[in-house]
Amino acid sequence: MKSQVGWLLAVAFALVGCTEADEPADGSGGGGGEPAYDGPPIPWAYSPFPAAREPADNPSTPEKLALGNLLFYDPVLSGDDATACATCHSEIWGMSDGLPVSVGILGEGPTGPGRDGPNKTTRNAQTLWNVAFREELFWDGRKPSLEEQALEPLRAERELGLDPELAVAKLAAIPEYASLFASAFPDDAQPVSSQNIARALSVFQRTLVSDMALYDQYVAGDEEALLPNVRDGMFLFAEGGCARCHVPPLFDSQRYEARLPVVDAGRETVTGDPNDRGAFLIPTLRNSRDSEPFFHDGSVMTLREAVRVEADISAARGEGRALTDEEVELVTKFIDKALTDRTRDPKRPKEVPSGLDVPEDGFRVFR
Repeated sequence: MKSQVGWLLAVAFALVGCTEADEPADGSGGGGGEPAYDGPPIPWAYSPFPAAREPADNPSTPEKLALGNLLFYDPVLSGDDATACATCHSEIWGMSDGLPVSVGILGEGPTGPGRDGPNKTTRNAQTLWNVAFREELFWDGRKPSLEEQALEPLRAERELGLDPELAVAKLAAIPEYASLFASAFPDDAQPVSSQNIARALSVFQRTLVSDMALYDQYVAGDEEALLPNVRDGMFLFAEGGCARCHVPPLFDSQRYEARLPVVDAGRETVTGDPNDRGAFLIPTLRNSRDSEPFFHDGSVMTLREAVRVEADISAARGEGRALTDEEVELVTKFIDKALTDRTRDPKRPKEVPSGLDVPEDGFRVFR
């Protein structure tokens, strides 16, 4: 176990050693003055990939990252000692779980299609890729930060089903965790706390960044990064109105849209505004190839089908022109090939301080 923590700390220094609180991770200060775009043709105004920011009261450190990584994969944070954050947000399944809706505690089977159990959520597990750039979290946007979001799955009876204060008691009784929390939060009189669980998990999740896809290489000046049919798909993506909501370079937005027949009130449950009924936060399309099924209810099983559904809705609403089946195929290829980047997949530990089994993943063939 010590070798695992040592490895995590080494990686952590590389990932967060230069980050300043409330400053962009690249140290640029977030100022303007970006040179005019002179790369290959794109069908929208160019925007550089944003710099990651973090709250002043929770700056990233290698120790917090190492702790957060272990907590994310440790089922000690569940009521059944078998379910972890990674059960519903696995790197094997695009930081989601391959299911229409997630199966929480007391579920049977590994993560992925086929997992079943009595505790099913009501919405699809959102990907965590580029969650660091989100201003609001959950499909309905009910939490404004990762720190405020992190403990909600523990409180949810159908998810991890563990009171955060009970989680604190469990962790404090494990000597290795007590030491890890003390190292991560050396100024706290009681380092093992629910607030610090949330802080460590948030630091870990801020490292789940996808910014090295073929699209990124293309706009950086490598015109050959995208094959001709993928470039065609990119321009059709714009013509079909897709970039209206899935705005480059993150290919998401902070918009809420009602795209499917209303069964779930969505954003209305947060705002109380009837105009928000059935509206949900626009998800990122980065790494979406691996995070099927799609939409808030997981009702669309394939990426191509999701593109078809969205293209038809956009055309019917006058948001973009209608796309033929061949054009839908090209848009799908653009999303699949140009926006996939798994270079920063998180490291799944082989063992965790609790001694519990790290949740397993189902078999998957990557393309």
